[in-house]
Amino acid sequence: MKERLRLWYDRLFPQAKPLEPGVYHYQAPPEAPVQYRLHLRIEPGGEGVLIVNASTVLHLNRTAVEYAYHLVNGTPEDETGRIVAQRYNVAEDQARQDYQALVERIRILAETPDLDPVTFLDFERADPYATETVAPYRLDCALTYKVVSEHLGEVAPVDRVKREMLTDEWKTILDKAWNAGIPHVVFTGGEPTLRPDLPEIIQFGENLGMVTGLLTNGWRLSETDFLHQVLQSGLDHILLVLNPEEGHSWEALRDTLAEDIYVTVHLTLTQENRAEIPALLDRLKEMGVPSISLSAMDRTLDPDLQIARDSVAAHDMTLVWDLPVPYSANHPVALELEQPEEVLAGPGRAWLYVEPDGDVLPAQGTNQMLGNLLNEPWETVWERAKSRIR
Repeated sequence: MKERLRLWYDRLFPQAKPLEPGVYHYQAPPEAPVQYRLHLRIEPGGEGVLIVNASTVLHLNRTAVEYAYHLVNGTPEDETGRIVAQRYNVAEDQARQDYQALVERIRILAETPDLDPVTFLDFERADPYATETVAPYRLDCALTYKVVSEHLGEVAPVDRVKREMLTDEWKTILDKAWNAGIPHVVFTGGEPTLRPDLPEIIQFGENLGMVTGLLTNGWRLSETDFLHQVLQSGLDHILLVLNPEEGHSWEALRDTLAEDIYVTVHLTLTQENRAEIPALLDRLKEMGVPSISLSAMDRTLDPDLQIARDSVAAHDMTLVWDLPVPYSANHPVALELEQPEEVLAGPGRAWLYVEPDGDVLPAQGTNQMLGNLLNEPWETVWERAKSRIR
């Protein structure tokens, strides 16, 4: 009965065919009052992502993609309203108003500093991690497995990775990723600030049009000259793994917050620090931290993780769970899963992880190799990733 009703509804109100998948570009003309550039990636199902000024990735549903497509292609406003109204059986005035609202949001984003690197417009949308995509939304690049402190080397698989790629080799990786339609790259490790060519690699990604992020323990961010060199390369956001017991870590956070860069702070809950987390979150809020990442060492800390998550919400800070390391299956979003064996669909679908020698994994901490992105075509690696999650 439901199937017959659906077929009847589809005949009476035929669904608009999704726009052609692909990547589209726009650069505001010199005379425009607001200068910005856009990169639109349309998925096979009609959803997509819009990159604003290589600094923010917007996830769009089908309707929003339609508006963005006409904006990128320079379609006049009245014509856009007429086309969308016809395709979705809505009033032209409403379609035109929705288009104007999207353009205004993009204008605000283009003029706003310290933006969240990934955001969602308040259109109804599907979960981007649950649908098949033409490419991941993000590539996590472990530039090195070297670490500042020797004991931290125990967590990096240095025995498996025998060499680090050179600067030009990393540029080849980024070029392949951009040509595949990947809009966002995060540089991680190990400790990526130990690579002397880090600013050059970031700059290359920025020049391509990518949103670029850095995951670091902050060891070098308290060096003013180094911090400014990294920021001048065009870096868009930083995830700082805070060690609350070290004054140097707090100094790095304070110096970074004073700059024009979006900052997320990661806290790992342990048996030793569980009682201190609420006070730490209070302090981070007072310092002006906009975004928090949380994970726990084991499942016995789930109640504390719940308390920390609620505290982040009460402080009106953004909660992030899916950045590359220290990625953990014990994070706040996992608390919402109905069954313990459930997994979230991001690794291998929404993001991939590249090791220092070019080997590709579904995510940091997994052992399934999908190929080597330096030596193999992107298409080969991506087909293996898609086969893994089917």
